[in-house]
Amino acid sequence: MRQQHLVDGPRLLAQLREWAHELGFSQIAVAGVDLGAAEEGLRAWLQAGFHGTMEYMARHGAKRARPAELVPGTMSVISARMDYLPRDAAPDWPAHEARALADAGQAVISVYARGRDYHKVLRQRLQKLADRLAEAVGPFGHRVFTDSAPVLEVELATRGGLGWRGKHTLALQRDAGSMFFLGELFTDLVLPPTEAASAHCGSCTACLDACPTRAIVAPYRLDARRCISYLTIEHHGPIPLALRPLIGNRVYGCDDCQTACPWNRYAQRSPLPDFDVREGFAGATLLALWRWDRAEFQRRTEGSAIRRIGWTRWRRNLAVALGNARRTDRSDAIAAALVGARDDAAALVREHLDWALAQ
Repeated sequence: MRQQHLVDGPRLLAQLREWAHELGFSQIAVAGVDLGAAEEGLRAWLQAGFHGTMEYMARHGAKRARPAELVPGTMSVISARMDYLPRDAAPDWPAHEARALADAGQAVISVYARGRDYHKVLRQRLQKLADRLAEAVGPFGHRVFTDSAPVLEVELATRGGLGWRGKHTLALQRDAGSMFFLGELFTDLVLPPTEAASAHCGSCTACLDACPTRAIVAPYRLDARRCISYLTIEHHGPIPLALRPLIGNRVYGCDDCQTACPWNRYAQRSPLPDFDVREGFAGATLLALWRWDRAEFQRRTEGSAIRRIGWTRWRRNLAVALGNARRTDRSDAIAAALVGARDDAAALVREHLDWALAQ
């Protein structure tokens, strides 16, 4: 980054809010770069092994809490919130999600992944925000991040008043719940930090109580190794035997800690069509998704976050869900589908497939 810029911060911040709204963002916040108070908690989390096989988290270590080391010259970080609840989400959408989970034969994909890949949406729009900013102040040093680097995004967002950290570790906003994405713009501009918000979880433990695998081991402390989102997305190997039955029919991610949160009664619908549900990504049966071949998986997941886990892990996840469905579905359809795919399955999938047949 270039030498730091001095600007009319309050006026520029007001303009930024206008531009951000035009680009589909619901809120922006500004934080400084001193996250030293978060380092001890990050270190303890890593030492406990709660990051599982996400070695990149340990590899970057304290740099995650030091924005100016990650991007030299950074003086301020602009965090942006983008709501992702689909435009046509029902008023009682958490109840809809609960009914889907109760239907063992239905495949459940996390709400955020049912539309376009958020990495692409946020990155493009954050860059447009940076371009608008450059038109106003001239060329300036910046980098855009959307889950693309070791950034403590919740820490940065909540320091700037973009909600507070909930007990499930996600950012929570009183008028938006937690159904939103975060993106960051690291800049060499000296901007006034926006005011932090107070926390409003109180004595509520709904998210801890709702977690199927008890991955939230204490308020504000998540053991990723037990988290269904981690197991079905980040984890490359076999899913631990003890956790497979608890996954139920979730084939990509998990929203239970969010649907249980009272604040998500106020979750905002996205103004963008990007997060509308794709065909087959909600309401589809497990068997329908199991019938996809590799080519159809590639076609259906083009431009989707689901593409990142690849064909093998997709089939692994489906095999686990089908095994769980067999406990209540006494027909031969599931067993026949599993047996018919066994010979051509990758070793990872075959192991989960055999487990499913044994249920």
